[in-house]
Amino acid sequence: MTPTLKTKYKDAVAPKLMETQGYSSKMQVPALKKIVLNLCVSLNYDRDTLTNLADDLGKITGQKAVITKAKNSVSNFKLREGMPIGARVTLRGNRMYEFMDRLVNVALPRIRDFRGIPGSSFDGSGNYSMGLQEQTVFPEIDPDKVKHTHGMDITFVTSATEDSEAKELLTLMGMPFKMGNE
Repeated sequence: MTPTLKTKYKDAVAPKLMETQGYSSKMQVPALKKIVLNLCVSLNYDRDTLTNLADDLGKITGQKAVITKAKNSVSNFKLREGMPIGARVTLRGNRMYEFMDRLVNVALPRIRDFRGIPGSSFDGSGNYSMGLQEQTVFPEIDPDKVKHTHGMDITFVTSATEDSEAKELLTLMGMPFKMGNE
């Protein structure tokens, strides 16, 4: 079954972008390539906590999280090379569209006093990054079973070459950007 956001992209978003940006081919229209979710923990967390957070990330995305390890040793942080410090998930295809749909329509509206996400977090190459303060905004996570609330970074990688194209793409796909200067 095709995700509704993927159908929306093909039927409404891509033709609208072709019209507004003046593309001559469908291949020029920017698209969402992948979504990367990443979380890092401080060193006072134990291995079980990191495993629980990785399991939560897996529940949120429907895909098993990969434990990331430190690449370098940093003596001031008491960090040794190879120590587990975080978890990461890369979503592509249908899971990517389903996750974005749940993020925009379910998780973000559950944030208290939510007024939109900042529109200034583009990297100059058409990719957008945002952060969430806690994982309990997703309905897959039971707040009563969470021992430690933890935030995460979410990066939307697009095929757009400019930030304005990527912002228009994400806006048409339903991302609730703040109004105003940002």
